[in-house]
Amino acid sequence: MTSRYALFRWNRELADSAGFPADLQPQWNLAPGARVLILREENGVRHADLARWGLTPAWLTDLSRTPAHARAETVAEQPMFRDAFAQRRCLLPANGFYEWRGPRKRPYWVSGGGLICFAGLWEAYPVEGHIYYSVALLTQAAGDLRRPVVLDLEEQAQWLSNDTASARVLELAHLPLARLREQALANFINDPTCNGPECLTPA
Repeated sequence: MTSRYALFRWNRELADSAGFPADLQPQWNLAPGARVLILREENGVRHADLARWGLTPAWLTDLSRTPAHARAETVAEQPMFRDAFAQRRCLLPANGFYEWRGPRKRPYWVSGGGLICFAGLWEAYPVEGHIYYSVALLTQAAGDLRRPVVLDLEEQAQWLSNDTASARVLELAHLPLARLREQALANFINDPTCNGPECLTPA
């Protein structure tokens, strides 16, 4: 399961998105519970927002049970996700994500060589007059692991639009695994407090 990813470099197009936080800091070690950048579509315009990684539907009362991931195989039917899947889809920009593999759980950096976008679902929740956002990352099976659903530019537009036919949305959730680069890493990323370029030190 992808439990950590990084966003430390972004392009001008992303920075020009409506609402993009001017003080956004590079992050090499984003984990569930962190505030992460998402892109939503509102009246045909992409908006950038910060969201808590852990979905919080309005009906949820136990906030210790906010799922960070939604499985592509069941996302359309599960009560936790189905409304967001139908109406509140988003993107999570990233430079890549981390996987731990093998008997000794060697960390790997998995990336596309530039900015990529994961498929996600968002919810809004009010607290003392303010609206906050939360998000779950959509994942798909990758052997005995799970990886984020990575979308190209055309697929990103379709995923965000509520005009996209539901059959196509379901297809997007089940795309073939993206072809990504992999790099074995040293163990700096194993420290959850490590949040700098050293996280990407090669093995």
